[in-house]
Amino acid sequence: MALTFYHVEWCPECAVVREKLEELNVACEDVVVPDTRMFRKQVFEVSGQYYVPVIKDGDLVLSETRGILAYLDDRYGTEGSGPDAVKKFSAQAQPKSDTLGKDDAHPSCRLT
Repeated sequence: MALTFYHVEWCPECAVVREKLEELNVACEDVVVPDTRMFRKQVFEVSGQYYVPVIKDGDLVLSETRGILAYLDDRYGTEGSGPDAVKKFSAQAQPKSDTLGKDDAHPSCRLT
């Protein structure tokens, strides 16, 4: 299984991504991470930041909800570009950071 979904159970943006994965019938490794951002070591190791949701599909890592939803539609939807979606969305991948932000001690996801 190539796709991994990092999330917390209570996050509304995570719920939207979870619903999209179910709608498209995409199998994934489901990784529930700690509520407090600074303890989300797995998320940081993959994406260089502490916010969720995050998906990792092969080498592609996306951490913005809208980008994740668009990618899932394009990669796994019936009208999408399939495997070529990875190339299209690789420019949206976030650069990794190596420091905690001022709000990373708080238990919340990023609401946009």
